[in-house]
Amino acid sequence: MTDAPSVLADDPYDNFEELGAGELAYVRRVSPQDLRDMFPDAELQDADLPVWALLAADGTPLVLTDTRNAAIANAIENDLEALSVH
Repeated sequence: MTDAPSVLADDPYDNFEELGAGELAYVRRVSPQDLRDMFPDAELQDADLPVWALLAADGTPLVLTDTRNAAIANAIENDLEALSVH
């Protein structure tokens, strides 16, 4: 066990979005409403198709794709560890 400082130990809410920045991303299925919320100005054709998103640790959308595996592959290509969100 190490004595490395924890971002969460000092102030659990101030630095939470920085946790995993540039190292972690998460994969989740995106609903049509999520798409409209993420991209309010986009014309979303076929928005009821299954869509998967790769999002940065802070929630910024990085990639939208039609398969979970494609989102994970994109994370790997960009040296990010992909986590699943259920």
